[in-house]
Amino acid sequence: MHALHAAVDGMMRRIGRDVLLPRFRNLDAAEIEEKAPNDYVTVVDRESERLLSDALTALLPDSHVVGEEAVAADPALVARVADGHAWIVDPLDGTGNFTEGKTPFAMMVALAENGIVQAGWILDPVTRRMCHAVRGGGAYVDNRRIAARGTGETLPVGALATRYLPDDVRSDITARAKGRITIADIPNCAGEQYPRLVLGTNDLALFWRTKPWDHAPGALFVEEAGGKVARPDGSGYRLGDERTGLLAAASPRLWDEAAAILFG
Repeated sequence: MHALHAAVDGMMRRIGRDVLLPRFRNLDAAEIEEKAPNDYVTVVDRESERLLSDALTALLPDSHVVGEEAVAADPALVARVADGHAWIVDPLDGTGNFTEGKTPFAMMVALAENGIVQAGWILDPVTRRMCHAVRGGGAYVDNRRIAARGTGETLPVGALATRYLPDDVRSDITARAKGRITIADIPNCAGEQYPRLVLGTNDLALFWRTKPWDHAPGALFVEEAGGKVARPDGSGYRLGDERTGLLAAASPRLWDEAAAILFG
């Protein structure tokens, strides 16, 4: 796994340097498309995914790629996420931030075997911080092993991504959190949000949409660092599970406390 990590780390850094950074704050309007309301794709997303897909499948010839943009073009491809060796790719996480010329944004890759995530990588191309995790082998930031730590605040600090929640659920969550959770800013980038749970910036994060490219690498990273990621009912996050709602926390204790507050 060490050799595989080095290869994936190197290719992600090269693509971040050669494809993402030169176009950051340098995109023409014609190079940005809106796939859905407030959901953007750029030439950078597509070029990054193409290069990652080619390089990753060359590393493991019996593997295939489930990429965000490929699935946008052919939704049936997401069903292959639990088949054999699957690379799960988000070529530019935080595209909305990228198109606005602001950080954070990230590149994310996970490797799953028969539906179980075995390794994950999250690169911040601007700071060059690489977070990676190996199932049963720990979580690392720039190749130094790390354990998740909470903020230590009296009230848990939570990033509650309520944008996609149904109106009634949003109202309920907001009411439950008032006075019991300190609401943190949302980075609009899962590739930044998950590291914040390990690095002591946030104690918990609530997501509604749970697409595999947004969560496979980050969920493994948090869990290998000693945190907990689970559905509101306490069941684990699994590839191929299309349910909505996901709660992540820096420790099982913080997860239990947050779940009691938010879900009662």
